[in-house]
Amino acid sequence: MLNRVILIGRLTRDPELRYTPAGVAVTQFTLAVDRPFTSNQGQREADFIPVVTWRQLAETCANYLRKGRLAAVEGRIQVRNYDNNEGRRVYVTEIIADNVRFLESANSANREDSGMGMSGGGNSGGGNRGGYGGGREQQDPFQDDGRPIDISDDDLPF
Repeated sequence: MLNRVILIGRLTRDPELRYTPAGVAVTQFTLAVDRPFTSNQGQREADFIPVVTWRQLAETCANYLRKGRLAAVEGRIQVRNYDNNEGRRVYVTEIIADNVRFLESANSANREDSGMGMSGGGNSGGGNRGGYGGGREQQDPFQDDGRPIDISDDDLPF
């Protein structure tokens, strides 16, 4: 069985950092992810997907991500439920992230610093896996910032 999700979108608000009674950091934020088509009125629609991060990854996201920033999230879908104050069962679907890549620098005018990322693995937190690699200067692949990319069928491997 496989439960794996990869999303790229923009944060709708600053991440909320909290701590469990045991002192474990947890951060929640919502990612706005554009749909690949337009509505009947020609408008681009988006899905607003809740994301949860834990431990060191949660603290890093709270420190470096802000509303409007472009981020890639990798993780798994989790569905949980609880009974609300009115006695009704409420279902919550969210992404539990174990890897978050920051696709824009804090200073979006300086795009050379983008690509910093963090992974969370098990109880040990995570490690910095940032950059486009090896100190080489490379052009930012996300430079077009949301504009459609034309890909022909010849470019696809399947």
